[in-house]
Amino acid sequence: MEMKKIIIDPVTRIEGHAKITLHLNEAGRVARAHLHVTQLRGFEKFCEGRPFYEMPSITARICGICPVSHLLASVKACDAIMAVQPPETALLLRELLHCGQVTQSHALSFFHLSAPDLLLGMDFDIARRNLLGMLEEHPEIARDGIALRKFGQQVIERLAKERVHPSWAVPGGVNAPLTAEARDQILAELPAARDIARRTLSFFKGVLDRFPEEIEHFGNEPTMYAGLVDARGGLQLYEGGLRFRDAAGKVAADQVPARRYAEYIGEAAAPTSYLKAPYYKPLGYPSGTYRVGPLARLNVADFCGTPEADAELAEYRQRFGPVVESSFHYHYARLIEALYALERMERLLNDPLILDTHVRARAGVNALEGVGMIEAPRGVLIHHYKVDDKGAIRWVNLIVATGHNNLAMDRSVEQTARRFVDGKRLQEGMLNRVSAVVRAYDPCLSCSTHAAGRVPLSIQLLDAEGRRLDELRG
Repeated sequence: MEMKKIIIDPVTRIEGHAKITLHLNEAGRVARAHLHVTQLRGFEKFCEGRPFYEMPSITARICGICPVSHLLASVKACDAIMAVQPPETALLLRELLHCGQVTQSHALSFFHLSAPDLLLGMDFDIARRNLLGMLEEHPEIARDGIALRKFGQQVIERLAKERVHPSWAVPGGVNAPLTAEARDQILAELPAARDIARRTLSFFKGVLDRFPEEIEHFGNEPTMYAGLVDARGGLQLYEGGLRFRDAAGKVAADQVPARRYAEYIGEAAAPTSYLKAPYYKPLGYPSGTYRVGPLARLNVADFCGTPEADAELAEYRQRFGPVVESSFHYHYARLIEALYALERMERLLNDPLILDTHVRARAGVNALEGVGMIEAPRGVLIHHYKVDDKGAIRWVNLIVATGHNNLAMDRSVEQTARRFVDGKRLQEGMLNRVSAVVRAYDPCLSCSTHAAGRVPLSIQLLDAEGRRLDELRG
């Protein structure tokens, strides 16, 4: 007998397009569930043949939410092809740009996409469970969210002269130095932004007790975690080596450089999605499921490296332990990281080198391959390019943060659905919780591309009643 299905299409308040299929057994309980990423962008293929130095501008167009992340991963890959070390000031400026990106993206995720669930309630009226409802019920918090995202966007604009799809970061560095006026403007606005981060953290910690079941069942199955850290184990967003930590807290691999990522990360093609399914190679597929992003970064790092963020991290670990498993706590980790990004921004702006005018190194093709790796707001982002002698792109592989989380998101959807969905007594709040666990990961599905492996093709022959008579798989 064919199982009944519930399809959530589309999953709302995420970036991009996805749907969820819940398969019910005869008792009306969820037997299995899958998250389907239904869009295919193809950036990996249509970049082939382009000059490598165009890649930062091209790949920044992958996404309007995190263009800076793709821009910076791309310029790092191009630095490797040119075999150059950008000037120190250029590295400081790139990281500063990235702090603006992390701030605005985390503000968007928390305040605009997830806060309606967290502050209004998972069962709140669906017609008002959105930003407009937030403005009615919690106007101060809603305005804080708008202001914090605006601040992050203005940091990007003051550095790069563009808020979206900036081209300021270039192979070898950046294309213009920071002005004293822009530095002073950002420094003057930072205290208000930090106050917002502090207020929001304080408020959020006060509402956590409302969600005991969600905390327990929103994707808390043991996985590995991956993120960038420095040589001392400190949190890194722009530089650093890749660290894998297991669910018990043991470091499985550390300081993996970008050029060696493929020794540890494999990529599978899942039959239910156009999104790649990366996995930790030593454990194989699908046993090597791991998570990236704010939750994972705070799990793999030993410390943040800024005073307030470290104090918040200590409280976070005191509450939930040294390895935090529930994906519900992506929200908490995201707010700690927003505070970290603001503290780090202040440090960078006060560095004596920040106004230096030597901001770019120039060279041609000195290597036929380059890999760039950074921490996008949603997790590890890898750009891997191969070129010919003239610098034309021959091959591209992009592993985006949402891809790293693909297997974990799928498992989290099933775990959440099994706990909350009753197919015989459907309520909207049940299905909203299944969507909410996806929003906790803050997926950026426009970033998802697919070229490695093949997406399995399935052709089904059905009779008039919908029963499957035959099936071909390619």
